[in-house]
Amino acid sequence: MKVVVVGGGSTYTPELIEGFANRSHGFVVDDLVLLDVDAERLAIVGGLAKRMLDRADWGGRLVASTVRDAALEGADFVLLQIRVGGQATRLIDETLPLRFGAIGQETTGPGGFAKALRTVPVVLDIAEAADRLAAPGAWIVDFTNPVGIVTQALLDGGHRAIGLCNVAIGLQRWLASRLGVAAERVELEHSGLNHLSWVRGVCLDGTDVLPGLIAADAAGLAAQVDSTEERVRALASIPSYYLRYYDDTAGALLAQRTGTSRAEDVMAIEQDLLERYRDPNLAEKPKQLEERGGAFYSEAAVQLIASLHAGTGDVQVVDVRNAGALPGIADDEVVEVPARITRDGPIPLRQAALHPEMLDLVLRVKAYERLTIRAALSGDRSQALDALSANPLVPAGVASPLLEALLEANRALLPRFFPEG
Repeated sequence: MKVVVVGGGSTYTPELIEGFANRSHGFVVDDLVLLDVDAERLAIVGGLAKRMLDRADWGGRLVASTVRDAALEGADFVLLQIRVGGQATRLIDETLPLRFGAIGQETTGPGGFAKALRTVPVVLDIAEAADRLAAPGAWIVDFTNPVGIVTQALLDGGHRAIGLCNVAIGLQRWLASRLGVAAERVELEHSGLNHLSWVRGVCLDGTDVLPGLIAADAAGLAAQVDSTEERVRALASIPSYYLRYYDDTAGALLAQRTGTSRAEDVMAIEQDLLERYRDPNLAEKPKQLEERGGAFYSEAAVQLIASLHAGTGDVQVVDVRNAGALPGIADDEVVEVPARITRDGPIPLRQAALHPEMLDLVLRVKAYERLTIRAALSGDRSQALDALSANPLVPAGVASPLLEALLEANRALLPRFFPEG
């Protein structure tokens, strides 16, 4: 088996390496390729990766490469974890919208829109190369944000792809710990879109215990996802952390204006991590990586690859075409739901109809996502304005000047919008 990690110079990568080094997942990677455009970072992260794998007595071959086509040749799995423009563009995504009274966040709102414009064309270019060069039946596993939009673009482009996020597994692990049981005994009824979802059931050995959890401690559940007790009780569900941007936009905006951006924090964390990774005596994932985010990333990614490879039929929360899983949403729309993982791909499991309030928001965001993909591929400013105007987190009357500011700030990374160079 050959696995290629696109964006292998990411500080996240040791999480993934730890997962591949652990043999409990039941498959062996013969060739692991870390592919990145940044040779310096790749050398640092690749060095730590080699020491970790050597320490684990891993028997495969590790390659660090900056040559895309050679890296993709014969791949069975292509894992995407790229950030076009690096943390510098994330800082723009999180701060520029604030000047227009809009939420600044890297995957939702105007920041997520800008990230999608930068990312979708690059990801599709990689996917087209993988189609030519990878092994027959190879899978593209997307962890690149915004996952929902990127996965939609990949599937609409005819690629064999599946989207993955660590939000669901993080909640599952937290709930299992709260219940004092092994994680494999807990399954979530997780419905919605990436970063716009609700846990509407917590099944322990097949029995839904969420009503009891809400009755006993709705406030505690709400605090874990930065929501309110009232919201948890009203919708009888646990909203994802990102729902706060929609449910309490004013409060979230105030917090962003009075605090430091997450991008600034991550930049400092990454510098510290890279210094640690340089240490030739370091041969394990440093504890400080937990501050970077992405908890349970390696578990989610390795579990998904293992299940696709072996066709185990276990249930995982992934981003897939709806195919009737969520009533009221078109079959070809990408949603984030539990799916049974087979060799032929994920089979989404039927979910109960969303509460009308939930469905309305999901449909509005899906319309925005579709428009954003169209704009990202065309480079058409009128289409981009339509998309940004459709985003529920963009205040009325600011879409046009906000779009111009976002495009100008990202000029070097948006060749479709600035073909003159």
